[in-house]
Amino acid sequence: MKKKTSLKDIAQEAGVSTALVSYVLTNKEEKARVGQEMAKKIRKIAQKLNYQPNHIARSLKSGRSDTIGLIVADISNPFFGNIARTIEDEAKRNNYTVIFGSSDENLEKSGDLITVLLNRQVDGLILIPTEGSEQQIKQLRKQPVPFVLIDRYFPQIPVSQIGINNFQASYNAISHLIKTGHQRIGMIAYKTTLHHINERKRGYTEALADNGLGSMMKLSRYSNIRKETRQAIDQLLQGRKPADAVFFATNSLAIEGLKYINELGIKVPDELAVVSFDESEAFDLFYSPITFIRQPILEMGNAAVRVLLEHIRNGEKKPENICIDTELVIRKSSR
Repeated sequence: MKKKTSLKDIAQEAGVSTALVSYVLTNKEEKARVGQEMAKKIRKIAQKLNYQPNHIARSLKSGRSDTIGLIVADISNPFFGNIARTIEDEAKRNNYTVIFGSSDENLEKSGDLITVLLNRQVDGLILIPTEGSEQQIKQLRKQPVPFVLIDRYFPQIPVSQIGINNFQASYNAISHLIKTGHQRIGMIAYKTTLHHINERKRGYTEALADNGLGSMMKLSRYSNIRKETRQAIDQLLQGRKPADAVFFATNSLAIEGLKYINELGIKVPDELAVVSFDESEAFDLFYSPITFIRQPILEMGNAAVRVLLEHIRNGEKKPENICIDTELVIRKSSR
């Protein structure tokens, strides 16, 4: 059996100490004042000898694994996939590896993933919590592992969180529709207790109320999104005064709704204006480009990693609450 390459093997070939090799291969050469040429030489030798670091031994020695656990709500949704990619890239720039998990909006699976990641000795967690997971977050606060919530949060639990002003984003979107002449504006949202979705609902209803207009809100369950989104559209378009605009609370609702609107032969925006919270590549394929609220995914992901690493390195002190601005991207569907 071929002997595994050690730091000593690399040090002997490079003509330096094993300590110096260790500094380079753990990306601490600047701290140890190792020259760039020597660091390059050591990495080249390590690659040639097919050196594989013993992460378990390093973790036991340092008390850190240089890994971050990430749980998203649904990795198949491009919004969550993009957040995951941003977090992975930013973590890598800081010499951390990310271990992913997707709760699939399932409370039990969310709890199992948290346990698995804690058992894997991750240094910290970034979570997009699922509905009803308040108790899981409260239990997690009792653990020594720091964590940050992103996109979703629970106002009554004081933890670090990265998000947006969902209320204001929705309020601005509805105000735009009113300014462009729409009076009967429907909204299709999830039936949920999640705070961020309910803030979007509140922004919708208050924007209408401030302009003397009534709510035409319809709800759909995530577990039955296709059927109930179609039913909601049917309800909005029936009667003597059908909706002249519809606001979708998420991109997944918008995609389901647009499929049905297209099947019905309804012309957007001539017969029905459309605005979506979140964007999707599918919007560009629709004959009438969709107006949407762009969430600052890059800024959110980077901020989540930054705050978490501060907690890992310095210990969590006061929770950070970071709110990043959104942008209403106005396109043909709402003009």
